[in-house]
Amino acid sequence: MPYLVEILLPVSHPRGSRTNVDLVRDELTAKFGGVTLHVNSPAEGLWRDDGEIEQDRIVVAEVMTPDLDRAWWSSYRKKLEARFRQEEIVIRVIEIERL
Repeated sequence: MPYLVEILLPVSHPRGSRTNVDLVRDELTAKFGGVTLHVNSPAEGLWRDDGEIEQDRIVVAEVMTPDLDRAWWSSYRKKLEARFRQEEIVIRVIEIERL
């Protein structure tokens, strides 16, 4: 069963955010043969942290893959967290059926 992997990338921090997103695009295209970036309408993420409301603008990167290499994705998530200076980057996966 193929998978759709979604990565929520923050772009609210101006220091190199677009360059970082471009790097992710290039890396995922090289590894998976393609990527979809939802960049024209960045989403807004809100969450509560120690009683304060935090906010990020995000873009979503999506790749389809026939196999799910959990160890690779875990390692890549850690690399992205360092690159984007985030405590956590959300990567989620959905099993898909192509019609």
